[in-house]
Amino acid sequence: MNNGTKESLYETLKESVKNAVGIRLRRRLQPAGGEGDKIFPPTYQGGKYAWEERVINGERVPCVILDSVQSQANRMELTLLRAWQQEEFTLPVISVDFKGHGIDDLGKITTLEVPHRIADAIIRDSEFEQKPFRKSFYGEYINSAKPKNATNIFGICPTALLFGFWDSTGPLGGLGTKFQRAIVSEISAINIKNGVRTSSRIDPLQIQLGAGVLYEDENKEWTLDPEKAKRNKEGDPLKFKTGRPSEVVHGNIAPSIEETNGGITMEYALQTVVLSLAALRNLSFPLENKDNKSQNECNILARTVLAALGLCAATKSAEENFDLRSRCLLHPEAPASWEILHKDGSGTCFTLSGEEGSMLVKEAVAEAQKENLPWHEEEITLTPSKKLVSIVTKSRAILKESTETEEEEA
Repeated sequence: MNNGTKESLYETLKESVKNAVGIRLRRRLQPAGGEGDKIFPPTYQGGKYAWEERVINGERVPCVILDSVQSQANRMELTLLRAWQQEEFTLPVISVDFKGHGIDDLGKITTLEVPHRIADAIIRDSEFEQKPFRKSFYGEYINSAKPKNATNIFGICPTALLFGFWDSTGPLGGLGTKFQRAIVSEISAINIKNGVRTSSRIDPLQIQLGAGVLYEDENKEWTLDPEKAKRNKEGDPLKFKTGRPSEVVHGNIAPSIEETNGGITMEYALQTVVLSLAALRNLSFPLENKDNKSQNECNILARTVLAALGLCAATKSAEENFDLRSRCLLHPEAPASWEILHKDGSGTCFTLSGEEGSMLVKEAVAEAQKENLPWHEEEITLTPSKKLVSIVTKSRAILKESTETEEEEA
């Protein structure tokens, strides 16, 4: 971190956690193909883009979301997972190991991968030391967790406090404890124009529609010979789907233009990251045998660890790449500059690299451990319950059967 002073990276963050409103990053991005190159946003229900108008410099500007808050959170969590796996720093992580239960391909699934973090149904329906997780030693931590008593969650799954969770699947259902998201990131395309989608294909073999009807044989392959085809109840040969050569990707496709989902061009994309230090100050981390002064210091140290994790996650995620999906590769117009937002409306800018972010986490954790704040360095591994394995196995069988049925009906 470089903020133009001699104050250390860690001390700057710790002081900010005490008094600042938040820390933000606003970064302009362009397509990797250059300004004006077409990119493709994500599609939502009904195949629609997430269109909206935003007010920028006093003007209403057409925009579309390129990467949502939820998607950005997932990317940041996976970044922290990789950093932890590469031993850049220690991090409390809970995982469910599916190996040895007939669904080995699932491997391990961690609290940095499941949708609802420590409160996820996959975690809930697993076991620790042959007990249902929520009735185990660690599971009881969630049952008693509150924003004013987040110590135990900090020790076993601190990222849940940073990215937020709602214990809606626990004993209290919808009344379960909520921890608000403390870090938010989003990427939007600004001042956009809709594009069109074109398609065509030239077949080098020049296979024609009139070449014959395609039939389905006993091996579910296509054949032109009706004598080799399967038969329906009436004894007629079965077509391979519609019987057209295009069903097996042969033949030309005439050039066409579609007006929907044809991508966009934009003036620029904007990534906005906000780390709410105000939200972190809503969390308390009580420890036994601490006077008010010592307890206040423990709260500050734990909040600083969470802030360090947030800055590290956002920085390293951006350094890995902005390859959001097919035909949506972005790159920054300029190096990133973070800004600490002070209560008086002023701001202090600084830069941060991914390597510095990892070092920041290590130092923050070391300082927190000196005050005996819990930090479970060894992975907490759960085993899936029999009912969880059963429902996964049966779901896979149903999916396989439905796929085969659809193929037969087609």
